[in-house]
Amino acid sequence: MPIYEYRCEQCGFQKDHLQKMSDAVLTVCPSCNSDHYVRQLSAAGFQLKGSGWYATDFKCPAGSGQPGKASAEAPVPACAGNCACHSSS
Repeated sequence: MPIYEYRCEQCGFQKDHLQKMSDAVLTVCPSCNSDHYVRQLSAAGFQLKGSGWYATDFKCPAGSGQPGKASAEAPVPACAGNCACHSSS
């Protein structure tokens, strides 16, 4: 279930609420009981962890041998050789 951040435009009270996506939007402030309680737009709170997810997101372009865009220069890779592009297997 997603966590939604709400803020009261009248008293400034702020709180996070765990709700189903199908739940109705909250409108009444739990602090001052006004109907100015609005859901805020906030960033997603998740991280991609574990092995394998980066192989499709940061894969080397065909023939470049480097992650990201191909370049005429040969800079030291940001991955220090520890990515799917540079692994020995």
